[in-house]
Amino acid sequence: MKKQKTKSARDIKVETIKSLAEKVARAKTMVFANYHGLTVNQLGQLRSKIKEGGGEFLVTKNSLMKRALQVSSFQFPLRDSERDFSSLIGPTATIFAYEDEIAPIKTVADATKTYGTPRFKFGFFGRDFMDTAAVESLAKIPSVPELQARVVGTLSSPIYGFVNVLQANIRNLVSILDQA
Repeated sequence: MKKQKTKSARDIKVETIKSLAEKVARAKTMVFANYHGLTVNQLGQLRSKIKEGGGEFLVTKNSLMKRALQVSSFQFPLRDSERDFSSLIGPTATIFAYEDEIAPIKTVADATKTYGTPRFKFGFFGRDFMDTAAVESLAKIPSVPELQARVVGTLSSPIYGFVNVLQANIRNLVSILDQA
């Protein structure tokens, strides 16, 4: 009988950091939020809604996420000539947006309105750092389908008006002929 090799805690951490670094590299937008106060059911619902929006809601150890960010060379605002990871403390969830940059963040913002939590800490749009206010502003931007609908509405409005103007002459002619 062969003995199975068990992985050491260090090997598990290295694999986790590698997996997180891949997710960080793949994400278009990444936001960190304090999820404390959500029940298990609420977390499950939030995870599934974010997944539907092309994202991922992940809770990991802060130290492993810090290491994955360092490996991925994400730049935090500098404080005392070092990277400042001070915002990455306490219960922190990472929201990755893989497809639509804004949809998962809007989902979290909607959950915040409903449950009062999670609360945004900071995030990255591409590789650019965003503070809490910037993340909240990003969550207020309409989604891609909403923006597409607005563009279509804006483009079709003048055409609809033009068609009405052209039809007015024909309607007037028909009205005059009916009266005669």
